[in-house]
Amino acid sequence: MLLKQLLLLLFLPILMLSLAGCHIYSLSGATIEGKTLNIHELDNKARNVVPSLSASLTDMLRSRILSQTGLSPVNKDDADYDMSGAITSYEVTVTGATGVQVASKNRLTISVQIVFKNRLNEKANFTQTFTRFSDFDASQILQSVEPALITDIGTQLADDIFNKAFVNW
Repeated sequence: MLLKQLLLLLFLPILMLSLAGCHIYSLSGATIEGKTLNIHELDNKARNVVPSLSASLTDMLRSRILSQTGLSPVNKDDADYDMSGAITSYEVTVTGATGVQVASKNRLTISVQIVFKNRLNEKANFTQTFTRFSDFDASQILQSVEPALITDIGTQLADDIFNKAFVNW
């Protein structure tokens, strides 16, 4: 019985690839037809500019996609997949108030507009704005919680963008 299970575990990936035909399916549910990806650094067009935000969000997006797809990163315009975009909003707003109209919670919201080109399937191309937020206590200074908030929001944005580009639900 143990030998059958071991053989099944060894041959299951081979079976999945042979059934997949010309597509490669990852464990994340992504369908990958190409081999190369070009992710341009996100432009920061938000009114409030955080100097490291563009590089941080680009790196999170790049890491998320490359770790889940096996695509090779390239810096050329003829990649199978091309992703560019801009940070369009970086805002802090009040989300909660006490009875005396004093803020109790603040919210950091980041929006990113993404232009995705799939050179192997033009029907999969899109331009879309993705928005995520994270709340923090109003007694905290933004600069002290900002790195953790950016990481949290960036991870959510990277997941959303990855799912839109590569996971066909």
